[in-house]
Amino acid sequence: TGVQTCALPISPGTNKATIKKAFKEGWGGVVAKTISLEADKVHNVAPRYGKLYSRVSNEVIGFQNIELISDRPFDDWLFDFENIKKEYPEKRLIASIMEEYNKEAWQTLAKKVQETGVDAFELNFSCPHGLPERKMGMAMGENPAIVREVTSWVKEVSDVPVWSKMTPNLTDISIPALQSIDAGADGISLINTILAVIGINLDTFRPMPTVKGHSIPGGYSAQAVRPIALRHLLVLAQALKQTNNSHVTISGMGGVECASDALEFILLGSHTVQSCTGPMLQGFGMVIELIKGTQAFMDKHNFNSINDFRGQSLKYFTTHAHLVDLKRGKFEEKEISKDGDWSGEEISEQTANISAN
Repeated sequence: TGVQTCALPISPGTNKATIKKAFKEGWGGVVAKTISLEADKVHNVAPRYGKLYSRVSNEVIGFQNIELISDRPFDDWLFDFENIKKEYPEKRLIASIMEEYNKEAWQTLAKKVQETGVDAFELNFSCPHGLPERKMGMAMGENPAIVREVTSWVKEVSDVPVWSKMTPNLTDISIPALQSIDAGADGISLINTILAVIGINLDTFRPMPTVKGHSIPGGYSAQAVRPIALRHLLVLAQALKQTNNSHVTISGMGGVECASDALEFILLGSHTVQSCTGPMLQGFGMVIELIKGTQAFMDKHNFNSINDFRGQSLKYFTTHAHLVDLKRGKFEEKEISKDGDWSGEEISEQTANISAN
């Protein structure tokens, strides 16, 4: 589907300056911040970010935002898209778009944006806060029938590939994804942020981030969400295989902060990998390690391209019954095999003995 041939990671872009910076640093593509026709309906607040810190290293392991889609005027984005593509024709520029449940609005948005020369669309069915109050974002993504319908609206008028971005705030992410694919989506991107509460201030009793003493649940990201993102990716990749949709491309994201993170997504089937919170915390220069680390991994294993190892870890997932059969009751002396073997005095040591890492 054209844009998906990009082998480098994909970065976020809030405006022309951030998009150009990402390209200069070496990112293969940028998914611009989600836009709609009426930016005057978008009103952000501050502070709108909250952080969860490691109790050991004090590094940021979780990040929450209550930020909305772009508040920049629609015409400004059209101007920027056109000029960015002229300046960086070899780079991949993906427009993330969102509208209310209105066919004319979605199709007008898509037609005007694609005239600027963008390489693809990403349909935002997944923003978990603020926008659902207008029946947008996650409010659509939780309804497979609406996902299917809106995807079909955009595909009717789009001349470029269309990705649909899925919400993780449901049980089986493959259900809306497959509906979108049936409607013509060329690819699926996942995951968006997870609806969460980052914490409570124990002095003031106020939730964070606190705006004049109040807050709302927001989108949770950073390295703490990666295991959840990988599980959703696994479910989608397996569903695509089972439904003969292996031609559909996947753009994976969720806690990607270094090359090893990105490689895990590729090993589970991602064609491209995105990172947003990563560069927000580290700067766009983090792509240098992503590239070098990926190349080192490929050299170590004698891989010549991403496709040589994409999806290679999927075959190692099985059923619990199969795991029992593989183990065949053979436990190491230090391993707990029965619940009755646990000792209250040594619970932490026994936990370590049956942990993989």
